[in-house]
Amino acid sequence: MTLDPIAMLHPERKITGMSAIPLPFKENGVFDPDGFASQLSRTLRSSLIPAVNMDTGFANLIDEPTRMKVLGLTEAIVCTIASVDYVAGAYVADAPGAKFDFDAYRRAIDPIMEHRGTPIIFQSYGLTSQPGPEIVQSYRRIGEHCGKFLAFELGQQFAPFGAIYDLDTYAGLLGVNECFGAKHSSLHRVEEWQRLELRNRVRPEFMVLTGNDLAIDMVQYGSDYLLGLSTFAPEEFALRDKLWAEGHPGFYELNDLLQYLGFFAFRPPVPAYKHSAAMFLKLRGWIDCDNTHPNSPTRPDSDRAVLKDILDRLETLAGILA
Repeated sequence: MTLDPIAMLHPERKITGMSAIPLPFKENGVFDPDGFASQLSRTLRSSLIPAVNMDTGFANLIDEPTRMKVLGLTEAIVCTIASVDYVAGAYVADAPGAKFDFDAYRRAIDPIMEHRGTPIIFQSYGLTSQPGPEIVQSYRRIGEHCGKFLAFELGQQFAPFGAIYDLDTYAGLLGVNECFGAKHSSLHRVEEWQRLELRNRVRPEFMVLTGNDLAIDMVQYGSDYLLGLSTFAPEEFALRDKLWAEGHPGFYELNDLLQYLGFFAFRPPVPAYKHSAAMFLKLRGWIDCDNTHPNSPTRPDSDRAVLKDILDRLETLAGILA
């Protein structure tokens, strides 16, 4: 496939932004529902679409009661606003060597639909270990059950059960009518450009949702986004998107600073970005505690000084550009 990224540039395009909401914790290690509700409401006020029970919300680490509590809180807040949607992760826990378990996915999807959310289908060992045509058939079966859904390609730097599909499999996914988009988290530009080129030829309305927190400017080429990084700064991401739609040169300066934050927060080990997010949100005064899930990697205390410097610069620049 011959790629011409410059030809893919979409100046002054309206960007659809989705933001993965983190799961904050109290000092005693218990889920903080008030901190969660505050971040969810802030995301909605920024006109970003919230995504809950995602990797940012420790989808593969939390228990079922916590997952259901998150759905209930989200429905209660989101559905008070007319015509606003939200996305929720449908996660299936399995092990290497497992077979695809449709019933387990159905059980994960049904509560999301009952809480008026749109499911995004997390990968599992059973799903990704299949040959490409069988993977596509599995998504087709999911679509027949739930109707509208999003897919999710997850690089193994995020989770061991993740996989980035070959382009033939991705093309098959474009043929599943109920799937209206897919989050792509390889953290590699070329693979995402390949998906954009294929999408533009085959199904232009399909949403390629960049999950590349190391290249958030992929929105210039026609990607929309579902990011963990945007939860650090939903208002600033919304402002960046507005500047792009207006053709304002401030887009680039603000994007560069947000990208600096992304490079710092998403350095190896990548899953520790969730602790970076908690630190950043506490520095902003948005949550009371920057503890992370006990089974998730952490960052050193020295990160706080760097994050505070980025925050100060970000708030100054956003104030100038707003």
